[in-house]
Amino acid sequence: MKEFDIIVIGAGRASNLARNAGKAGKKVAIIEKSKFGGTCPNRGCVPSKLLIGYAEVARGIKESSRHFIDAHINAIDVEKIFAETNKYIETIDPAYRSRFNENVTTYTGQASFVSNYVVEVNGEQLTAPKIVIATGTRPIVPPHEKAWTSDDIFPLTGDVPKSITIVGSGFIACELANFFDAVGVETKMLVRSQHLLKNEDEEIAAIFKKEFLKNLDVMFDTSISNIEYKEGQFHLSLQDKEGKSSTHTSEALLYATGRMANTDTLKLENTDIQTTSRGFIQRDAHFETAVKGVYVVGDASGEHMLQHAAAAEVNHVQKVLLEGKSSIHKFKYMPHAVFTHPEVASVGLTEQKAKEEGIVYVASLTSWLASAKAQSLRIIYPRTKFLIDPESYAILGCHLIGPQSATMMHQVLSIMHIDNDIRHLKEMLYIHPALSEALLPAAVQAVGAVKHYKGEN
Repeated sequence: MKEFDIIVIGAGRASNLARNAGKAGKKVAIIEKSKFGGTCPNRGCVPSKLLIGYAEVARGIKESSRHFIDAHINAIDVEKIFAETNKYIETIDPAYRSRFNENVTTYTGQASFVSNYVVEVNGEQLTAPKIVIATGTRPIVPPHEKAWTSDDIFPLTGDVPKSITIVGSGFIACELANFFDAVGVETKMLVRSQHLLKNEDEEIAAIFKKEFLKNLDVMFDTSISNIEYKEGQFHLSLQDKEGKSSTHTSEALLYATGRMANTDTLKLENTDIQTTSRGFIQRDAHFETAVKGVYVVGDASGEHMLQHAAAAEVNHVQKVLLEGKSSIHKFKYMPHAVFTHPEVASVGLTEQKAKEEGIVYVASLTSWLASAKAQSLRIIYPRTKFLIDPESYAILGCHLIGPQSATMMHQVLSIMHIDNDIRHLKEMLYIHPALSEALLPAAVQAVGAVKHYKGEN
């Protein structure tokens, strides 16, 4: 049995911990069953955004008439787009492996626990007093063997389909549907409810749905009752909530209906590690499992299934293991964005969540059109929504919809991180007429709404 100081299971964000532990002189084993780098750079955040970059250019040309420009797309080489994306993906695994020094031993294979501190991979047993589980998640398996998940797109093998049906209504479904439609692939979305991005603030989601449907063909309240695949086509039998039947065919069928924990192959039953009913690993405020010295970070915990959260958690556990840090890590806020058309960014409470939890708040919804830069975009839908604590002026939630929403959100996040008071956004100096200046009237309106609520004006 080989002995190590630290065993890391999963070579995504946690590969940084393995690298730095190795530099610090620790003897480290890192185990990955697939590609080093994990989901984000190989088959998730990064390659999907590379695709979205092409979609944004195509959308800009298609929508140029609102700027009095008569522009047409002669051709889009979708095969080349995927070839370039595949080429990027090919660089990830070797790049991550090259980061480790001689103190780090890499294993490619499926890890499983023999006991609390013994892990087996490829028939070999390893042990360490400190173990970090960072096994992430995977897409829920589709009901047909030839149907895709996002894992089948990155990298895409074979020809790019001329038509695709996408099942789902969350951010992965919306982002991929926007891309395929923008580059000329005939795209249809099937949604079981009336909602798109149902976890977003309801007012923002309503604006998103209205704008998204200007480009995308979406069938709501619809599910697939039967799937047949023949002669290179999916033949789908559809049924709406009224029981009405219809059919649809496409070359590709992609399911984006959620993700599941990768913990089912770890043989956690051989340990004292506890899991939830959904298979996610339970942990305390220190990210430690029920087994002392065994930690879980990232999506495997099921708490914050976002890359930036995983990176922050790995960084904290690294300080615990390498610097003896004993304090807990608590996120002040957890922002996210949906990189589709239109773009959405969000942090904190939605209005429906605030109502559900009985939290006192003041809400305001403000157009971006006070900004000349926003006016130059010649679109009227962009909005900023704030939910404010009327006693402290703290930002309880902020929701943006419009171009560069994710970038603009960072100005709000800075305020929330340093001294969460909406009045700082109202009082700060903005570069005129930058797009982020649209936050100024939003802050002014939010502060005014609080004062009105308190009877101060």
